[in-house]
Amino acid sequence: MLVELRAENYAVIDHAIAVFGPGLNLLTGETGAGKSILVDALALLMGGKSSTEVVRHGADKAVVACVFEATPAAEAVLEENGIDSEGNEIILRREILASGKGRVFVNNQPATVAVLRQLAPELALVHAQTETLSSFDQTQQRILLDRFAGISTDATADAYSAWQTARTRLDELLAGEQDRLRMVDLWSYQHKEIEAAHLVPGEDESLETEKRVLANAEKLYAAAMSAFDQLYEGGASAEAALRAAGRNIEELARYDSRFSDAVQQVESARATVGDVSATVRDYAEGINASPERLAEIEDRLALLDRLKRKYGKTIADVIALGEDVGRKLSEVEDRDETLKALRNTLEQSAKSYRAAAASLTSSRKASAAKLARLAETQINSLAMKVRFEISVIGSEQESAWTAHGWDEVEYRIATNPGEPLKPLHEIASGGEMSRVMLALKVSVEEGSNRPKTKLPTPRTLVFDEIDIGIGGRAADAVGQKLKALGRGQQVLCVTHLPQIAAFADQHFVVEKREDHGRTKMHVRLLDDRARTHEVARMLSGAKVTETSLQHAAQMIATSR
Repeated sequence: MLVELRAENYAVIDHAIAVFGPGLNLLTGETGAGKSILVDALALLMGGKSSTEVVRHGADKAVVACVFEATPAAEAVLEENGIDSEGNEIILRREILASGKGRVFVNNQPATVAVLRQLAPELALVHAQTETLSSFDQTQQRILLDRFAGISTDATADAYSAWQTARTRLDELLAGEQDRLRMVDLWSYQHKEIEAAHLVPGEDESLETEKRVLANAEKLYAAAMSAFDQLYEGGASAEAALRAAGRNIEELARYDSRFSDAVQQVESARATVGDVSATVRDYAEGINASPERLAEIEDRLALLDRLKRKYGKTIADVIALGEDVGRKLSEVEDRDETLKALRNTLEQSAKSYRAAAASLTSSRKASAAKLARLAETQINSLAMKVRFEISVIGSEQESAWTAHGWDEVEYRIATNPGEPLKPLHEIASGGEMSRVMLALKVSVEEGSNRPKTKLPTPRTLVFDEIDIGIGGRAADAVGQKLKALGRGQQVLCVTHLPQIAAFADQHFVVEKREDHGRTKMHVRLLDDRARTHEVARMLSGAKVTETSLQHAAQMIATSR
């Protein structure tokens, strides 16, 4: 759900904030007040194209920002792009500089317009006058049909992933076969050289330590024996001094109990000195000043250094390379068996994908006919007279295979009698497109036989100028449909008709005022009394009468 939308120095907006709620949020106001500017600002936050023309005259930059409630799918998009989450909210901000440059922030972290476009389907679908067609491409049309039919593409996606993995492995093996054959001699040499060395991880470090000991054997022996003499063996050793001191402290303890602990402490010190003495003595006795062993270690270290220079920074890297080339040699030797196994895997995965994709096509075609009938009825109830159809064309060519099947889904419409059916993107009127989208959304949400699913759908639907060219009962029907749609998800709509405004759960009025010679736009949430007055203004024009107020109150009461 869209929680908040704000804009600064955007078009005629100096500073405006709108806090939206669940259900149907309606924006009204005088013609030219700037209602559609707010929708355009939201479209910009969904990844729409920017222009320096939106920067308010005299300002350095325009800033638009919004706060959405987080969804699991949107959180996944953030994680994929390395963006930290902000609890239960997602904060989007976009800056358009007067110089033409721009910046994007998601959760106050630098991002790109591409990230906004990835987030858009998970947060909002904006049907602005300038954004309607780009927002509802063939991908969105397929998703809407799948939602209506309760279709899940998980099985097809799994089958596609398995087939693609098998095909990639086979292609890599076949494409690299000649190169691999040319590399066999090199791999064989590398494998034999590494294998002959009988490497042990970390042995270079232990050998370096042993080398240092052997190279300094005499110094180490002299130091160890000197320490042993000073600690234990010599006449003036630490052990002798502690023994003498211990006898004196024992004598003190016989007459004064305060020295009892001191006796134990001196004995403990003697024991420690004895342990250290034994350690350095054993170390000295173990020193073997062997020139032969030193030469052997130096030769081994030279071999290890040569291997590390050729094959890796560490012994572990060299061992890993040896295992890798060994595996490559095995693949070359087992080429025929490997190819046979991969081709069999590819054939089976392709068979599984065809079955899953064909099942999707069948389900989509059956549901497309039903959705087309429902949508045509809904569209024609909105002051239009159209023919509507949904085309589902499946292609078994591998070039058409995707994780969601091989179907191309296209919505087609004829807005005037005698005209041929054409794709939706050829509809010229944004108002017509908004009404078509409203009818489609209502058809999907109210589809009586549609199973409950967790298929993705935008949390917020935005319609701009949905009431162009309608009035009377058609306007009332639009209001009812928007209200019905708002029961399942948040809806934001710009309208000029009181019949529609009467259905609002939250009603905002957009006003332009002059302040110190500059035009400024304000957005205000109406309470019940102000809302009645606004609907009355929409009914009667600039002069609000008692009759229009009564009529407005009756319309609002009836809508409830």
